Amino acid sequence: MAAIPTPTTSYSASDPGFAALPLDELLTGEADLIARIKLCYGADRDSFERDVLPLICRYAACVHLLPATADNYFSKPGGLLRLGLETAFFSLQGTDAHIFSGRMSISARRQLEPRWRHATFIAGLCCELHRLMSHVIVTDAAGESWSAFLMPLADWLAAHRAERYFLRWRPLAIETRGLGLFALPLVVPPAVMADLSEGNSVIVPHLLASISGIPIYREHNILDELVRRSLALVINRNLAASADRYGSPQYGSHLERYLVDALRRLASRNPAWMPNREKSRLWLGQDGLFLVWPGGAEDICQLLESDQLAGIPKAPETMLELLLAAGVFEAPGAERSTWSILPPGAKTPLEATKFSSPAIALAGIDPPPEILPQALEFKPVPTPASAGPPTPQSAPTLIPENSQLPLIPPPVGDNDANAAPVEDGAGSSPQASARSTFALQAPMRLNPLVRDALANAVRTLNEGMGPPIVCAVAQGLFVPLDEFVRRGVQPSLAMRALSETSMLVKQAPNGPPTHSHEFDGHQTIGIVLDPRYVSGLDPAAFAASPEESS
Repeated sequence: MAAIPTPTTSYSASDPGFAALPLDELLTGEADLIARIKLCYGADRDSFERDVLPLICRYAACVHLLPATADNYFSKPGGLLRLGLETAFFSLQGTDAHIFSGRMSISARRQLEPRWRHATFIAGLCCELHRLMSHVIVTDAAGESWSAFLMPLADWLAAHRAERYFLRWRPLAIETRGLGLFALPLVVPPAVMADLSEGNSVIVPHLLASISGIPIYREHNILDELVRRSLALVINRNLAASADRYGSPQYGSHLERYLVDALRRLASRNPAWMPNREKSRLWLGQDGLFLVWPGGAEDICQLLESDQLAGIPKAPETMLELLLAAGVFEAPGAERSTWSILPPGAKTPLEATKFSSPAIALAGIDPPPEILPQALEFKPVPTPASAGPPTPQSAPTLIPENSQLPLIPPPVGDNDANAAPVEDGAGSSPQASARSTFALQAPMRLNPLVRDALANAVRTLNEGMGPPIVCAVAQGLFVPLDEFVRRGVQPSLAMRALSETSMLVKQAPNGPPTHSHEFDGHQTIGIVLDPRYVSGLDPAAFAASPEESS
């Protein structure tokens, strides 16, 4: 009788895992980038091999062939190694244009500047080290897990004599950059930290603040600015390359950290963000912390533009969606993203966003701001319904394809029998304005580049935003393709992204996505946006698309 085989842990053939390559072979694939780092470091071979190369080897031993993300940037084997090396290179390159110890004497700067450059390189190299603790689970063929807190991955593989290892991604992992401090000693020996702290007391704190993602209040952390700018550049370069080679990756998941960091810096440094002051952006009441919007978004955009970060969205709608998805803000309901608040001294309600926790923006501020004794949310008193019978609504009027729809409703006349009187005072509704406000309401999965370009184009329909660069036609909102080109977005990318989110209206179900329309006296090629994705437009006033009518 045949013996029953002992059950063992098995892995699907579709998951071959990662080979336990030796470090020399692992670094051979990054030889060109390491050579560029050596040239940028500007030291002789012996100094480079003493100061920099051991750090690269120890970092490679920690991350080995692990990807940085599951399905986003640097998602290929070795992605985390490449991400750290590229960020370290660009951070080191950025130090050439900055003086860290500008208030010190020339002799003191001569001693400290090399240490600042060394610390900046380390911060760039280890900026994503926290992912080892928070995002991945690594096991060998027997199913035993690696603990990133205890030893580098390469050392663990050697100790277990593993030939391959396997990766699982933690579900709903939360980015906790502070965990990177626990892995830092595996890359940076204590002797290096001692050398960085010699003769000063600021380099190491700035280095640790950058790796942990904790801002240093009342001090300018140039090191962290260089690392954040370099990381944004590296991620955007990789996303652009991946879009051409591997399809359409998920955009935007790396942007929350920069937006949250900007919120914290503005709350701690900008006088206009001091809570509960007259005309302040921030208001802290019994019902939570609110940020006046979109004024707060304009301040964030201005701050991040001064940081020269690549790929940061400029449209307030995009910022709001990212921060809502990340759990930084909370929405009042499924149909609204912003709140109405009535701060002390305000004559009319203000549009605002609400932080899910006040500590997101106010943690570390000393002394902490006082909380107002009242709630801030504005809840208008509902007006009683009229006793008369409801007025029947007229059917929507369809307009020919080459005609242009009026976008701004005419003001209500004094002799209009159906015109409701507008009351004065705080009880009047903000929606009582005779003019609509037009804004893009796009799905969150829309490419951020396309979203920003389209949102800016739609915004020109509002009064005071300049001449409109889009117009309404029979089936939706006509957007010339030249407007995407003018904003640096390829029309093919825009049409593909809008088609994937079902935002386009085509002339026929299987027809081309473009339309020809007379615009500003010229026949123009463009796309027609479904009116359901533009707030301020009434979809019932437009003709049904071929897809809807079929």
